[in-house]
Amino acid sequence: MHKLVCAALALAAGPALAAGIEITVAGEGANGVIAIDLFEDIAPGHAERITTLAAEGAYDGVAFHRVMDGFMAQTGDVQHANINAYNGRMVGTGGSKYDNLPAEISDRSFERGIVGMARSSELDSANSQFFIMFGPKPHLNGLYTVVGEVTSGMDVVDAIKLGRGGNGAVIGQPDAMMQVTVTD
Repeated sequence: MHKLVCAALALAAGPALAAGIEITVAGEGANGVIAIDLFEDIAPGHAERITTLAAEGAYDGVAFHRVMDGFMAQTGDVQHANINAYNGRMVGTGGSKYDNLPAEISDRSFERGIVGMARSSELDSANSQFFIMFGPKPHLNGLYTVVGEVTSGMDVVDAIKLGRGGNGAVIGQPDAMMQVTVTD
């Protein structure tokens, strides 16, 4: 009965506001704010995971650990990528304290500004890491979850420090998400 009443109240209140995040970036390359609209309609589980981690402060201080020219900037390894304890050998292998998510594949294309969820070779292995596209990469379509899109701050994304070591990590001190906040 309680679930029914809650559901009725939620429907009466109207549709939920679209959630998003704002990322304050700082470093040698990028400095500024990136606003991202999360696609709760096509990737509800992934959008919820990102907003949960942002609200908990888990993303604060996390480095952009994989930045590939013309392709994407990847971040979100809350386990290994804190800028104050950055270890390029382990970054990109971690997730969060939560279980991995089942893929939420849609027909959205990987274009400039699209945010996708990073994963291992297993389809249902996305957790906390995500990437922002510098340009279109149609070979990703249908293989990765599209979770959102940059609505402002692509100039900041474009300025994220490039460079890759042997393991794909940024060489030297990477740019980082200094603060990530949830927006309505």
